[in-house]
Amino acid sequence: MTFELTTIGQYASVQGGYAFKSQDFLSSGFLPVLKIKNVRHGYVDYGDTTYVSEQVAASCDKWETVTGDVLISMTGSGPSAPESLVGRVARVWNSEPTALINQRVGRLILKQKDAIDKDFLFYVLSQKESQEYLVSNSTGSANQVNISGKTIESVACPIVTLEESQEIAGFLRAFDQRIRLLRETNATLEAMAQALFKSWFVDFDPVYANASTKQMINPASSPSDFVGDPGVPLDSRLRGNDDLLPPELQTLFPATFTASPQGLVPEGWEWQALDEAYELNPKRNLKKGVLAKYLDMASVGTSGHTAESAINREFGSGTKFINGDTLLARITPCLENGKTAFVDFLEEDETGWGSTEFIVMRPKTPLPPYHAYLLSRFPAFREFAIQSMSGTSGRQRVQNDVLGRYMLAVPDAAVAEVFGQSVGVIQQKIQANHQQAQTLATLRDTLLPRLISGQLRLPDADAMQAEVCDV
Repeated sequence: MTFELTTIGQYASVQGGYAFKSQDFLSSGFLPVLKIKNVRHGYVDYGDTTYVSEQVAASCDKWETVTGDVLISMTGSGPSAPESLVGRVARVWNSEPTALINQRVGRLILKQKDAIDKDFLFYVLSQKESQEYLVSNSTGSANQVNISGKTIESVACPIVTLEESQEIAGFLRAFDQRIRLLRETNATLEAMAQALFKSWFVDFDPVYANASTKQMINPASSPSDFVGDPGVPLDSRLRGNDDLLPPELQTLFPATFTASPQGLVPEGWEWQALDEAYELNPKRNLKKGVLAKYLDMASVGTSGHTAESAINREFGSGTKFINGDTLLARITPCLENGKTAFVDFLEEDETGWGSTEFIVMRPKTPLPPYHAYLLSRFPAFREFAIQSMSGTSGRQRVQNDVLGRYMLAVPDAAVAEVFGQSVGVIQQKIQANHQQAQTLATLRDTLLPRLISGQLRLPDADAMQAEVCDV
């Protein structure tokens, strides 16, 4: 037995965002402003926001977000460009910052708070049928379409009691909370790997710690004793014993530096240009017309190494990659937005392919594969890549020969091996968490329309969920 239908408009109205002036926007400020690009499928992306001053924010406080808000992108590209699809629906979670909503971002306002759970409406709008309705009822040109508040309010919605809506929303929300926790865990894991990369290969912390220990053993020595060029002072960088790694790791690092035109480098290490230390767009074998996993730019995130999805498609023309490769977006604005991925979603000996706008990066021995991904997220490297872009306005790209001039410190084999083992464990845990999140999302999306329609009742949904995973 299914629920009878009404519309979203019976329960809620749509409030449009505030029409800020262009001069209101700042690179940093009091509150972030959420534009249509920040409203993603199911979540708000705070990674690329503009801000307004406290004075401007005070004049439009009724557009501040609160926990549980349901936001809708009311302008975007049509079906031919799914990354910018109009009608995306996001939920604001309690751990997220207060923000302001810009024009063409809609927000649901309940007409009666004790009539329905707002999250239930979020899931109604999130289901495929509702998304297709919003797109098919949009208006505008091929490049940009719009939906009105009235169109959103006309989306079909089941007639349910408050209790029914709370139970269904609570069941589905448990999936999203678990998925969110897995993603937050992955962000923490990646931050640990990034910190290790910076400490060992940028700041050279273990080497400075060894130098400091050596100085303590021989108090008569001076900082210049630790470098090949006695004119280079190191007092400001010498560390104390608190910075030492476990002895078996600390002894892998030298206690001295060598001066070079690129700056100090640990003894036994060397500065190398990127095209010397890495393979850029290495040769991969894939015959035209062969069915292989394809990754488009839309499926690559602006943060995190995991890609959303890869689909099977006949190989035509594009970059080819294997597990262990890093994909770096080379075109504006994808590079500036941070689109980067580490390939760990293929089978052994499988070759995939993707957008021609990827640069494929693969470290040479002794550097481990994940080194390329961590380097590609390092701010100084990204800034170098962005500054090296060339081409016409709006279509600028990074050229391989220019990117290849970036200089990096390459350690000896022993340090590289230990680093690879350490970050390899982190990378594998991130991938396992990502796969679990995908499993949860698939099950949620399978159950969602059946629960919303009333075709499936909660006891049966609980049983199906228990067979797959423990939410």
